[in-house]
Amino acid sequence: MEKIVFSSNIAQDLFRYLETRKFSQIGVVADSETVRLCYPLVKTQLPSHQLYSFPAGEIHKNLETCTEIWKWMTECGFDRKAILINIGGGVTGDMGGFCASTYKRGIRFINLPTTLLSQVDASVGGKLGVDFMGYKNHIGVFTTPEAVLISDEFLNTLPKSELRSGYAEVIKHGLIANANYFEGLKQHNWTAQNWKDIIEVSVGIKRDVVNKDPKEEGLRKILNFGHTIGHAIESFYLNSSHRLLHGEAIAIGMLAEGYLSHKYLRMPPQDLQKIEDIILTVFGKPLVQEQDFEEIANLCFQDKKNEGTVLNFSLLPRIGTCEYNIAVGKEDILQSLRYYNELHS
Repeated sequence: MEKIVFSSNIAQDLFRYLETRKFSQIGVVADSETVRLCYPLVKTQLPSHQLYSFPAGEIHKNLETCTEIWKWMTECGFDRKAILINIGGGVTGDMGGFCASTYKRGIRFINLPTTLLSQVDASVGGKLGVDFMGYKNHIGVFTTPEAVLISDEFLNTLPKSELRSGYAEVIKHGLIANANYFEGLKQHNWTAQNWKDIIEVSVGIKRDVVNKDPKEEGLRKILNFGHTIGHAIESFYLNSSHRLLHGEAIAIGMLAEGYLSHKYLRMPPQDLQKIEDIILTVFGKPLVQEQDFEEIANLCFQDKKNEGTVLNFSLLPRIGTCEYNIAVGKEDILQSLRYYNELHS
């Protein structure tokens, strides 16, 4: 399992960590926005290094960008004792880690997650990869970073929309594993949370699950609550003017899959109401066109939890508990999307 450092001085802690490691070269991968806003926070404390920057956005999380990163690493002369530092959100951590884990059959890498989403979710657990043919994270591997250094200092660089996007995963952690945590989230305006405490609790929930099931053979599937439909929605709108951030799509997915939890596992209606209340309060209700339902439902068949033509969902019997490998039909997905559209924000 990766070493996780909760930092209050990210530049100093990164310097101290690197002081204890031997390496031939250091490479830094970051997108254009991160280079502008976050890289300066650690640049002065980094030893001599090479920087690779790619355009910001999920649309660039693909094999074409990977090819450019591998080419850069090769031209820099990185050997197998080089170390790669990924500074950024989930796109950078997933893609930079994937490139590191496949370059010369694998070199070490460190993640410095800069978004709430990547700090509580994407940077922990060793899932790496890129999008392919419009499908989320379709090509990838399981490889854990050598270390993850997490600091809420980076959150000050985020627009409100990105902070809110990450909050969807925070809500999910409470829903699948800790009812008290979820109830605590409801007590505060989401913008007034103690982010340091939130991050540590959420990371603890995810690490506990991943430690028990590193390769997603069973229990780890609960981390995908809201993601089967959510990823399908995110993928469908990825290249459109109606593009949704990851957390916005997952919020819709959690509402739709909350409905399926009530239908399949008899989750109490009062629990479904609590889920709807918090998600609609935080995210509102982005429009999902009814004419898009069929194609969104078809995209669910690409979900990695599926077995053959069986759609496997992770659903909630009640808040704080999640079950996995619940078979769901396509018509139920369409019904859940209709249910979402009929909700009042």
